[in-house]
Amino acid sequence: MAKRVLLGMLTPSSNTVLEPVTSAMVSSLSEVSAHFGRFRVTEISLQEQALQQFDTTPLVEAAQLLADAKVNAIAWNGTSAGWLGFEADVQLCQQITGVTGIPATTSVLALLEILRDRQITKFGLVTPYLTDVQERIIVNFAEAGFHCIAEQHLNLSVNFDFSEVTADKLTSMIRTVAAEQPQAILTFCTNLRAAPLVDALEKELGIPIYDTVAAAVWKSLCMTSVDSRRVEGWGSLFSHSVGK
Repeated sequence: MAKRVLLGMLTPSSNTVLEPVTSAMVSSLSEVSAHFGRFRVTEISLQEQALQQFDTTPLVEAAQLLADAKVNAIAWNGTSAGWLGFEADVQLCQQITGVTGIPATTSVLALLEILRDRQITKFGLVTPYLTDVQERIIVNFAEAGFHCIAEQHLNLSVNFDFSEVTADKLTSMIRTVAAEQPQAILTFCTNLRAAPLVDALEKELGIPIYDTVAAAVWKSLCMTSVDSRRVEGWGSLFSHSVGK
């Protein structure tokens, strides 16, 4: 039997999208499987009680439980560093690896790597978030050298509600952002059903679309030396494979 590759994914408790989408992405890779650990997240806002949900303690505890399954990589499949600051994810990964000995990444750090590697400096942003959260995300990306030239957001705060946004609505938001001709579009939330739309919309619009669920899967595959080009039908992100 071929050596198994086990991908660990840290998952917000109210998320119903990233698990089935992640599993679907890796379904064609016979040796790869995805495994999920949840911790409580119900609200996305800049209110103190919402920010406290992303204290590293529950994330690291969830990572330790995934480590019991001997996963080969652990990804925080979430976007909180978008408004908390990217250093939050750097420190989280260091903590996870320090405690478990397992390489760690996040959706946001993977996106930053993708933007740098593909020399993208002007992007479009599609999220379900509140206006002040959206503004914080845009500022953090700008400080890292990536400038948002078009954006759409839904002004929602209940995490479960993000999963209820229809494909038609997401498609409309992406097309609106695409009209400003960014170098790439980010669908930025791991509880949006955007990833299944990416392949067709990239072909229609001629603009790469990088989804946060897909970014976590892509980087996890790279970290475990699985050729991401074997993932077909999920957009141009997977057309390039890099080493660890």
